[in-house]
Amino acid sequence: MNLLFREKKSRKEKAKENSSISVQTRERVKYGFSANYTENSLYKSIRENIPLIDVCILKIRRLVGHFEVKCEDEETERLLNEFLAGIKVGLSGRGISDFIGNYLEQMLTYGSAIGEIAVKGREIAALYNAPLDIVSVKEEKPLELSYFVRKGFEEVKCPYPELILFSALNPEPGEVYGVSLLRGLPFISEILMKIYKTIGINWERVGNIRFAVSLKDDDSAFASERVKSVAEEWQKAMRSSEVNDFISLGEISVKAIGSDINIPESQIPVRQMLEQIVAKMGLPPFLLGLSWSSTERMSSQQADILTSEIESYRMLLSPVIDRIIKLWMRLEGRMCQYRLEWNEITMQDEVDHAKAKLMNAQADEIERKFEN
Repeated sequence: MNLLFREKKSRKEKAKENSSISVQTRERVKYGFSANYTENSLYKSIRENIPLIDVCILKIRRLVGHFEVKCEDEETERLLNEFLAGIKVGLSGRGISDFIGNYLEQMLTYGSAIGEIAVKGREIAALYNAPLDIVSVKEEKPLELSYFVRKGFEEVKCPYPELILFSALNPEPGEVYGVSLLRGLPFISEILMKIYKTIGINWERVGNIRFAVSLKDDDSAFASERVKSVAEEWQKAMRSSEVNDFISLGEISVKAIGSDINIPESQIPVRQMLEQIVAKMGLPPFLLGLSWSSTERMSSQQADILTSEIESYRMLLSPVIDRIIKLWMRLEGRMCQYRLEWNEITMQDEVDHAKAKLMNAQADEIERKFEN
């Protein structure tokens, strides 16, 4: 009896060791698309065609920064931070910072973000950022979300929704999906792309100089031969890699085509469009390398506004991180209080905090002197 029990136990252990990582939100064959596919494709195209918008999202990702987990138990804190630093992300990523960064980019670009905790046996094996174009989120029951993924030509409900991470950025009342940070920019981006395109066309026309060579009135019988000879000499002079003189007989005039046409001024309209983009993204211009006039006080106020923006993004990401940590603790059999400690957004914040502590300490010392 004991032998049979040991054999069953060994089979279970082998099955546990040989079990593979199962990801619900990954599609083997891609067919069809979700309801928001067209809108998401538009936002993706905007990021690809307007470098400033792509830079803004990457800047926000870097400014959100990293975090550490502080626990009451030192051993749990050490093991948890090692797990978060070394967890596999997708096919080639490593560390929860990679997962959270991709998650935030997806949420800013498309308004929603979906990820999944991949479990192997009784441990968290990986974190996976799911593409939005194959996953649908629906409200089947009141205030309860269900997740569906396309498998071939049909939608299959994910059987373990507790392993799926979903966040929506500023969703409208009654809506499941969030609002992209790029909403309102397609019109601005279209105008900006038209300006850039016409600049290229104008420079191609005017910058690549073409000449008009004309002979004065020549009514002789050899006019056609003279024109042919002038044309050959002109082409020979222009095609040569070295400087050649153009020599001809008779009165000839040479003019550059379009030399009297001025290229339309583009700096003011381009700046107007960029101002709209920067205002929508919420980043100070000096962070993007735009040398627009601003006072020192204005820059300080813009930095304070940026700090509040980054804090709001961290508040959206914290519940996602909490779910990953709590699941890890349950699987490891460890339960203790913990807190997330995000790093300071900028060095200026650290300087301001240090000055505030110094001023508070000086004020306390002055109060004690007056009391005595």
